[in-house]
Amino acid sequence: RSQHYFIQSNLRMRCLLLVSLALSLGYSKVPLPIEKKIYILRENSLIKPFSSMHMDTPMWDYSGSTIVSNNEIRLTPDHQSKSGRIWNTIPLMAPNWELLLEFKVHGSGRTLYGDGFALWLTKPRQLMSGPVFGANNNFIGLGIFFDTYSNHNGEHSHGHPYVSAVVHNGSQSYDHDTDGTHNEIAGCQNSFRGQKHDTFASIKYIDKTLTVHLDSRGKDKWTKCFEVKNVVLPIGYHLGMSASTGELADNHDVVMLKTYEVELLPGQVFNQQEALNLNPSADGEPDRPHVHAPKKTSSEGSSILWTIIYIFMGILIFLVVTAVGIIVWQRKQEDRRRKRFY
Repeated sequence: RSQHYFIQSNLRMRCLLLVSLALSLGYSKVPLPIEKKIYILRENSLIKPFSSMHMDTPMWDYSGSTIVSNNEIRLTPDHQSKSGRIWNTIPLMAPNWELLLEFKVHGSGRTLYGDGFALWLTKPRQLMSGPVFGANNNFIGLGIFFDTYSNHNGEHSHGHPYVSAVVHNGSQSYDHDTDGTHNEIAGCQNSFRGQKHDTFASIKYIDKTLTVHLDSRGKDKWTKCFEVKNVVLPIGYHLGMSASTGELADNHDVVMLKTYEVELLPGQVFNQQEALNLNPSADGEPDRPHVHAPKKTSSEGSSILWTIIYIFMGILIFLVVTAVGIIVWQRKQEDRRRKRFY
């Protein structure tokens, strides 16, 4: 009996440990299945409830319009000209990793809204406001951009909302006015904005391959956004998120960010010192030359002006002819009445 009781107690303890572990992970949704084991990195994660977070939290700093509540981190409210940021104080040291992001972008606008938010892996951290979704330009590292407003309708344009990746080494400049299409390494359209449910993003970096999957339909079904090989990212960079609004606005809410370390693949070589000194680079789409909208010449401007003048003159002539016709018709009617009277 004592042995049977011991076995039952042992089983109960294991069940309780498993339940507590599941609750501690904070969410039932798991990343996409991969071949090697994954380990959650709590020092690089944001798991609710967030009520214990404050300005001097040892692992995350935030600035701007960012507001932390129990269930979400709101980078910007649905108001114009806002920007907010949150940045991890602990560098990410894993050579292979996966990020599981849960977020929601929503607001009062039905057809016009903006601008979007970004997930960063950069060095140094960026707590000052900047033009790239609330963060600095000329960044060093990786930016995953969730863009909801189209600033560029010319060459290389694409639909929105749009998810893209950019790898910079500090020498390039992200052109927000052209939606960064000149130096993105990959991207895809995805209707993550305005959904009633939360959207999930899985960002993997394994053996120099960057892969992004999205689940924006609320059906627990992942859709591949893109996969890019030969992406070089150093270790020791910091995770962060930022968002901004301009004349258009939206709520940009972060619900969860889980960071996992993935084991090295067979044959993958890793040297920590070399990985710390790497320069960020990628072999995705090549940088495209900036194509500005052609300026109108004086002859084009004058032709447009003459077209407007001709239209105005035509309307004026039509009104004059109509008025004259009405006057002539009225006079004929008066003449007929007079002849009947006499």
